[in-house]
Amino acid sequence: MASLSLKHIYKKYPGGVVAVSDFNLEIKDKEFLVLVGPSGCGKSTTLRMIAGLEEITEGELYIGDTLVNDIVPKDRDIAMVFQNYALYPHMTVYENMAFGLKLRKTPKEEIKRRVEEAARILDINHLLDRKPKALSGGQKQRVALGRAIVRQPKVFLLDEPLSNLDAKLRASMRTELTKLHKRLETTFIYVTHDQVEAMTMASRIVVMKDGLIQQVDTPQNLYDLPCNLFVAGFIGTPQMNFVTAKLSQKGSDLVLTFGNNCIKLPADKANNPALKEYIDQEVVMGVRPECVLEHEEHLKKFADSTMTASVEVTELMGAEIYLYLSFDGQEDATAGKNIIARVSSRSKARAGDTIKVALDTERMHLFDKDTEKCILH
Repeated sequence: MASLSLKHIYKKYPGGVVAVSDFNLEIKDKEFLVLVGPSGCGKSTTLRMIAGLEEITEGELYIGDTLVNDIVPKDRDIAMVFQNYALYPHMTVYENMAFGLKLRKTPKEEIKRRVEEAARILDINHLLDRKPKALSGGQKQRVALGRAIVRQPKVFLLDEPLSNLDAKLRASMRTELTKLHKRLETTFIYVTHDQVEAMTMASRIVVMKDGLIQQVDTPQNLYDLPCNLFVAGFIGTPQMNFVTAKLSQKGSDLVLTFGNNCIKLPADKANNPALKEYIDQEVVMGVRPECVLEHEEHLKKFADSTMTASVEVTELMGAEIYLYLSFDGQEDATAGKNIIARVSSRSKARAGDTIKVALDTERMHLFDKDTEKCILH
């Protein structure tokens, strides 16, 4: 088993393009770490540098106590699972899984034992004689995982391995991968642009943007305590609602005004010294969809933050409904988009209705409009 240490890692391409910048991270032994971010943020490049498939421009990469910058991929004791599976079409499943071991001159009996054990773990025993063209996408994915498992590496690297699967299969494979990680007790480093995959599988998540680490934390902390506007908007489905509002002093209270609406901050937030320098300035208010409330008891509880909204669109999601709302006098909400409320499927609200909603100000976030850093959770 192995921990990894990435110290001041850079990846620069000719022409001055910097794909990864000053990447610093300690990855614990047996951790399930997920790199997440939009396309082009540098997450796959980082994974390929760990694998040895991309040269590190600057910095040091350690696997365990060994500096591996100049060690070739085959000697790093890692296994990589690619997005496109990369199976040999002319070989059977057994031959595909055994191929890496044959190159290492592993004894035949040992190869047979490892392949059969991996096939049993992944429930593909019945596919060992088939060729890839006779397999479904999910089966090919399992074979690609099996080929990595038989190597018994210190570190598994997975580059968007579920992106070619349909939604139902992706959900079941997420569960299978989590079980596999617990069973193998190996370090997993997983790259995805799908934050649902990141939230459901990771022990820790690295959020990246433009080659830079934005935040490294547990899934729950990323959701509840985002460090900036980008992380807040990237983590969570539907994404957090953002509204530009003016922070003002009204007697002994602090209030936020936007459009024709004025909401009072709860005492514990209003007393935060970080807010003093923002009085009479615009800030960005962030509210999760589940914190936009329409139930009678919530309207009473959050009477200081109720407002009238027009329902423009409703989306029934089965157990819940997404309401797309516009507010009276609304000028700026997520660059002109509606504010989304996630409410119970028993909600009576329909498109065209005017309803009362309250914001859960206890779970509200405030961000600096210029730096986009979080001021207040």
